[in-house]
Amino acid sequence: MKKEDKAIIIEKIAATLKEYSCFYLTETTGLNAEKTSELRRACFKNDIKLLVVKNKLLKKALESLEGDYSELFDSLHGSTSLMFSNTGNAPAKLIKEFTKKDKSVELPRLKAAYVEETIYVGADQLDALTAIKSKNELIGDVITLLQSPAKNVISALQSGGGKLHGILETLSKKEA
Repeated sequence: MKKEDKAIIIEKIAATLKEYSCFYLTETTGLNAEKTSELRRACFKNDIKLLVVKNKLLKKALESLEGDYSELFDSLHGSTSLMFSNTGNAPAKLIKEFTKKDKSVELPRLKAAYVEETIYVGADQLDALTAIKSKNELIGDVITLLQSPAKNVISALQSGGGKLHGILETLSKKEA
């Protein structure tokens, strides 16, 4: 491959890395064609982009970006597939579901992950990654917590108003 071609590929990888808030480095070498196609379909359904890259080109793309990705460099051995997503736990859930469905398949295997400025290294981090909530999920939780007291006050006022109205109506009927 020519040097110019490599530079173009490195730029494309770097641009893709910038597009997504998280990416996973996975091992998919041992998957047969049928399982690979099934994995690609599952990725497509879950809005995850799957890309197979050369380790050296990925390393150069990571080095060209702002930030420290050096912890990921030790994971760049063998064949590497990248899973890109804007939801931090989506690829982890997909990997777990995919390996759970067919016990004979141990792949895809997590090598490392970069999730919203945090680096996770090793397949043992998969459970921690599935438990992560995305920013949108956390914002939703906070909004729910903030709305809860206001809803209770409004509910109490409405039910109290109904009771008060009932009492006044009963009293007015007694007087008449």
